[in-house]
Amino acid sequence: MHVTFQGPAGVLEGLLWEPKDQAPTAVVVVCHPHPKPSPPTLGGTMRNNVVHRAASGFQDANLAVLRFNFRSVGMSEGEHDGQGAEDGDLVAALDFMADRYPGLQLWGAGFSFGSRTVASVALTEERMQRICLIAFPVNIYDLEFARDVQQPGMALMAECDPFGTQKRFEEILPDLAERMDMQEVAGADHFFKGQLNIVRERIAEWARKSILKG
Repeated sequence: MHVTFQGPAGVLEGLLWEPKDQAPTAVVVVCHPHPKPSPPTLGGTMRNNVVHRAASGFQDANLAVLRFNFRSVGMSEGEHDGQGAEDGDLVAALDFMADRYPGLQLWGAGFSFGSRTVASVALTEERMQRICLIAFPVNIYDLEFARDVQQPGMALMAECDPFGTQKRFEEILPDLAERMDMQEVAGADHFFKGQLNIVRERIAEWARKSILKG
């Protein structure tokens, strides 16, 4: 289902999936990678393959899933910032899902730049009860701030990712790594080429276990 909602820099567009056979047991917002605005045809969007498979995994685990385009991407209004303003877009997406599904746990997930955004918002957003960081780009961004993230979560890394591996994550953010379910896909590159089904399966398995924990 195509949806729109108000963000801090204008209207944002998203794609909302609900579980196929029953009411959702939790909800999650999934953030896409860096839009790379030049050239725009190479930019990350909510239709990115990794984001799509992650969303499928959450739906498999009976979550309602919102993917959305950050400001300036697709039909979303505003101008790309990349220095933190997109945090406000994620908060707006959380607002949308909280209003639509009152009383359900609210989670955040993201791939690459999207995972950086999720970690940043997690520092101040108490509604976000669990997080999923996919290919957390510890090699290309200063992510020291993430040491203070307290939400339980999962980090799904790729073994051959130049932007960051599980080993590098654990070296840079050892305290956070201890609090996370750390997983790595063997032989995978940053985009998990040829292994996207593993992304879907790992996320679905983690989400099901997390729901059972309450």
